[in-house]
Amino acid sequence: MTADDIDAVVVIENAVYSHPWTRGNFLDSLYSGYQAQTLRDESQQLLGYFLVMLAVEEAHLLNISVAAAHQHQGLGRQLLNRATDVARKHAMRTMLLEVRESNVHAIKVYKRYGFAEIGRRKNYYPAADNTREGAIVMSLAL
Repeated sequence: MTADDIDAVVVIENAVYSHPWTRGNFLDSLYSGYQAQTLRDESQQLLGYFLVMLAVEEAHLLNISVAAAHQHQGLGRQLLNRATDVARKHAMRTMLLEVRESNVHAIKVYKRYGFAEIGRRKNYYPAADNTREGAIVMSLAL
């Protein structure tokens, strides 16, 4: 992912999340050196993306998204494969993520991939009507 990809990334982000990352969030992540990749089809249409922050032996999956029209086709798994490959190449030992408690589909995908719940964060995410939603913290041994 480069800064040139951000406009297309933000379109997907806004379409698939109730509280999406901003253009600034993505640019800040790129400028901070986070690992970020896009997934495109043969015609170069953006299908999805991920961003991973690397720390000492630990990768943190910050964002992973598939365009709404292309969900449920195994692309999320492809992106997870790429993200874990990046982490392994940088000698990370675990990958962590947070997922909204209400995101049942994503939780199933992560569990099938091998992630295990290791904790919860109360009131972690903004939600509708100025409320907050909890996050499930998950970990995967690499």
